[in-house]
Amino acid sequence: MKALIFAGTISAMAFIATGASAAVVCNSDGDCWKVKERHAYPPEARLEIYEDDWTMDTKRYRLREPGVGVGYYRGGVWVDF
Repeated sequence: MKALIFAGTISAMAFIATGASAAVVCNSDGDCWKVKERHAYPPEARLEIYEDDWTMDTKRYRLREPGVGVGYYRGGVWVDF
């Protein structure tokens, strides 16, 4: 029984550690959105990627809902890539 509890604890810790890889992506327009996975964005997107615990300057940036699929905001519009 102890082995089963230990295995369950290890599995839960692995799940939590994997979920910690989230990030905040921001463009030069001040649009930011959270991502669960880090993507290889095209260089022309000119994006900055910050750790999930990054403190956002609300005078410069605004948090937006992520668009559908893999992409980024440009000019207030979600661009798929």
